[in-house]
Amino acid sequence: MSVDKLKQTVLGLVAVSLFLVSGAVLAEYPLNLTEGVTPTSHKVYELHMIILYIVTVIGIAVFGVMAWSIFHHRKSKGAVAAQFHHSTTAEITWTIIPILILVGMAIPATKTLVFMEKTGDAEMTLKVTGYQWKWKYDYLDEGISFFSALSEEDNKARQRNSGIDPFTIENYLKNVDNPVVLPVDTKIRILTTAADVIHAWWVPALGWKRDAVPGYINDNWTYIDEPGIYRGKCTELCGKDHGFMPIVVHAVSKEEYAVWVEEQKAIQLAAADGANREWSKEELLEKGKSVYAANCVSCHQANGNGVEGLFPALNGSAIVNGSAAEMIDLILNGKNLMPAFKEQLNDADLAAVMTHERNSWDNTAKDAIQPADVKAAR
Repeated sequence: MSVDKLKQTVLGLVAVSLFLVSGAVLAEYPLNLTEGVTPTSHKVYELHMIILYIVTVIGIAVFGVMAWSIFHHRKSKGAVAAQFHHSTTAEITWTIIPILILVGMAIPATKTLVFMEKTGDAEMTLKVTGYQWKWKYDYLDEGISFFSALSEEDNKARQRNSGIDPFTIENYLKNVDNPVVLPVDTKIRILTTAADVIHAWWVPALGWKRDAVPGYINDNWTYIDEPGIYRGKCTELCGKDHGFMPIVVHAVSKEEYAVWVEEQKAIQLAAADGANREWSKEELLEKGKSVYAANCVSCHQANGNGVEGLFPALNGSAIVNGSAAEMIDLILNGKNLMPAFKEQLNDADLAAVMTHERNSWDNTAKDAIQPADVKAAR
């Protein structure tokens, strides 16, 4: 290759690179790791940059020498290859130098890993449990517990033939019905586990992720520096709706967090009271629509016709139109691919969604199931 030809090739590669980089900037795609908002994320980012600088210097040096050697020792210049078979000095050099480089990289990496495992002295504990396909959050110190699933608006838009343009929804498929609320400037221990299959809880801004494994508890910790909304997702392929179980963390001041805790306790108290009273059919039908949208529509579809060969239709189902007791037992305890909902939904939610199903589409039961019926079957 002539020198002019080589120059043209290099200029062409530079032009293509600049075009790709400018396109990435215009599209607001990040070109580096997320710096995050926790001490862990800061240390991980610093470690990443240290390693990046090291490998960049190595790459420039190695490929620079290779390029120089290829250019100056090419055949057209009459270069003749040296004839030798062994060099003890060369072998010692290319063994010792990489070892020193690896040791130099291992020291800060080990310090960061040790720092990440220091879960002691936490001021509060959050337990995260993965389900197909939602998250359950237990605030062990506050006695608060709730499920978080894909928001109803996003869930409707993602259905086949929904008629909803996803581009009209901000943060499409990244919204949830119940976000996690955590206080800033607080060391929080986070326990992760799962109730069915392996999931993984990951929020990039926190600087780590943890697998959620059935029958096993992983732990980590976080200390959020800045209030804000931080989004994540499940990063372990966990089944049909793996791509539809996002995570949203609201980091708020300690004062706001205290107010939120009291609000949640009031909500849970109201839910408990609701499970102990008799509901009108209209109330059950109204509540049942939202419960169905959040928990059932992904498998059984909005029209109740299910997915042939995978998920049975509820429209015209013998179970839905049959004995209320048999339907309650199935919903509570699950069967085959049908998950058990006795831990996921309270008595009022279960009564409402079953009433909705028995009165929808072409179903003929047309009756109302009360929370007391569900409570008696537990």
